[in-house]
Amino acid sequence: MPDIVVMFFLLGLLAGVVKSDLTIPKAAYDTLSLLLMLTIGLKGGMALYGNLGWSLLPELVAVAALGALIPLALMPILRRLVRLSPADSASIAAHYGSVSAGTFAVALAFAEGRNLPIGAEVTLYLVMMELPAIMVAIALYRRHAGKAAGEAMQGIWHETLTNRGVILLAGGAVIGAMYGPQEGANVTELFTSAFHAVLALFLLQMGLTAAETLRPIPWFHWRLLTFALVAPPLLSLAGLAVGLALGLPAGSLLILTALAASASYIAAPAAMRTAIPEANIGLAMLAALGFTFPLNVIVGIPLYHQLIQWLAG
Repeated sequence: MPDIVVMFFLLGLLAGVVKSDLTIPKAAYDTLSLLLMLTIGLKGGMALYGNLGWSLLPELVAVAALGALIPLALMPILRRLVRLSPADSASIAAHYGSVSAGTFAVALAFAEGRNLPIGAEVTLYLVMMELPAIMVAIALYRRHAGKAAGEAMQGIWHETLTNRGVILLAGGAVIGAMYGPQEGANVTELFTSAFHAVLALFLLQMGLTAAETLRPIPWFHWRLLTFALVAPPLLSLAGLAVGLALGLPAGSLLILTALAASASYIAAPAAMRTAIPEANIGLAMLAALGFTFPLNVIVGIPLYHQLIQWLAG
C-alpha cells in the first residue's frame, strides 16, 4: 500500500474531483507550508550538527550543477516540441529545474519509513538546486529576448533569496546545526515529532489544489500535459546518475532522484512573476502541480526506490 501520508493526498484529490465542500482556509494552508519547510530545515540542520566539513563541497557543487543543467536541457524541448513561447518555455524550465519541498518531504518520509540511510546534507539539496535553476532560466530568456543577462537582476536575486521557502529552509538548517538534537530539543522536538502529521495535512490541501487545477482538464494543451508526465521519469534518471557518481547512500540517492524529477510550485512561481511577467504562470502550475506532483507522490517515488534497489542488487 502507499505511505499513509500519500493517502491524504489521494483523499484531497478525491474530494476535489467530486466537488466536496471540504476546504482548508488559506491561513491554515500558509501555516502548514511554513511549518513543513521549517521542520525540513530543522531536521536537516540537526543531522548536520557536528558533521559539517569541506568534504561536502564537491557533492553540493554537483547538485547545484544538476539544478543549472536541467533548464538548459528543457528549454529547447519546450520551444520546439511543446511549442511554447520563449517566456513560457523559460518559466516552465525554471519550475522543473527548481525543486518541490512537498516532493522532498514525501521522499524523506518514504526513506525514513524504510530505514534507508540518509546523508545529513540532503536538506541542502533543496537550496542548492533552487537558485541555479531559476537564474539559468532567466538568463536564457533574457538572451533570447535580446536583453542584457544582468539587467534588473538585483530585484530577482532579492526575490529568490528572500522568499519564505529559502528563508525557512536555510534558517531552520542553521538553527538545527547550531543547537543539535539535544540542546535544542525543547523546541525542535515539537516540530520534528509532528512532521508526518503536518505533511499529511499539507498533502490533503495539495490534493484539493491539484483537483482544482485540473478542473476541467485543458486537453488543448496536450503537448504540455504530455511533457509534465514524461519529463519527471527522464529527469529522475539524471538525478540518479549524479547520485550514483557521488556514491550517495540509498536514502540520499532516492531523495536526489525525486528532487530531479520534481517541479517547484512555491519559489519558482514567485521568481518568475517578477523576472518574466510575460509568462503564463497558470501553465507552469498546471504542469507542476496538476500532473508532475501527483505523478511523483503516487507512483514516482516508489518507482524510483524500486529502480535503486534493482541497481543495488
